Amino acid sequence: MRTLPISVIALTLFCVAGCNNAKSPDTVAKDVAAAEQKASNEVADSQKDASKDIGKAADKVDDKLADLNTTVASNAYTIALTKADGDKKIALAKCDALNGDAQKSCKQQADADYAAAKANAKAAEVANKQ
Repeated sequence: MRTLPISVIALTLFCVAGCNNAKSPDTVAKDVAAAEQKASNEVADSQKDASKDIGKAADKVDDKLADLNTTVASNAYTIALTKADGDKKIALAKCDALNGDAQKSCKQQADADYAAAKANAKAAEVANKQ
């Protein structure tokens, strides 16, 4: 039984003595270089992952902006048509004060202005959706 405690003590002293020994400069340099390379690779991997995540987020933002642009363009078109319709009604009401060819010409002008306003509204809608 005495050999067991002595062997345990000897093993403990051996480990403690070995743990405090400095490594050679070449070994330290290799270990440092390996640690630097590993850290550099981990940073590069982390940057690559972050770039992918940012790209995905940017795609989502682009999709949301496209949806927003479409909604804004559609609403602007609806507003422009409503305004053009109102302008046409006002113009036609003013035409009622005229007689004969003047009234006919006035109504044709109101219709032409309405058609132009619709075309402009549609062109603006298409341009704003892009």
